[in-house]
Amino acid sequence: MIRSLRAVRLGFIVLVSTIAVYGHAQATPTASQGYQLSVFGGGTGNFTGLLGGKNLDVTAGADLGFRSFFRLNPSIEVRGTFPIKKGHIASEKNVVAGLKVQKDFGRLHPYVDFLVGRGAVDYSRPYPDATGSIFYIRTTGLVYSPGIGADLDITNHFSLKADFQIQRYSTPILGIGHLNSKATTGAIVYRFDFNHHRHQRY
Repeated sequence: MIRSLRAVRLGFIVLVSTIAVYGHAQATPTASQGYQLSVFGGGTGNFTGLLGGKNLDVTAGADLGFRSFFRLNPSIEVRGTFPIKKGHIASEKNVVAGLKVQKDFGRLHPYVDFLVGRGAVDYSRPYPDATGSIFYIRTTGLVYSPGIGADLDITNHFSLKADFQIQRYSTPILGIGHLNSKATTGAIVYRFDFNHHRHQRY
């Protein structure tokens, strides 16, 4: 299980690096109008979904945006969330990726997303499965993460992000089958300009 999570972390790093290289390859004037690369990082307050447990996390990610479609802006997003204050019940970490769709209203850019990946839950004490015969101090598995949010432009390159995700962790403990955590993130977004000139967005 530990090796699986390490592999996911490595995959996250490779994917972000690939997005950056791909974005740099789109540095011609024509291509850059259709693709946009941005990265973000910030803090996350997470209600773990187990006995009122809470985490304070750091979240970082990247978005590769594509050409508009019916005035909607689709992108591929990858993000990782890792606890820095684990609380006293359980701590959760994950790496997820998926589709994000954004609508622009001047400086405000609300969006919805649906992300899927791998995650791990570390428990402060052993919890049993449905049979009571196996106790877990850590579980790993799939994470489904639908969410909503909005970015607010501050400059041509920087925005502020407010984001909310419901993250469903697969787990056998207590016979529940899953934990639904609620993660609220505040972050700073940076947009790259590979043509080295400013684009007025508002």
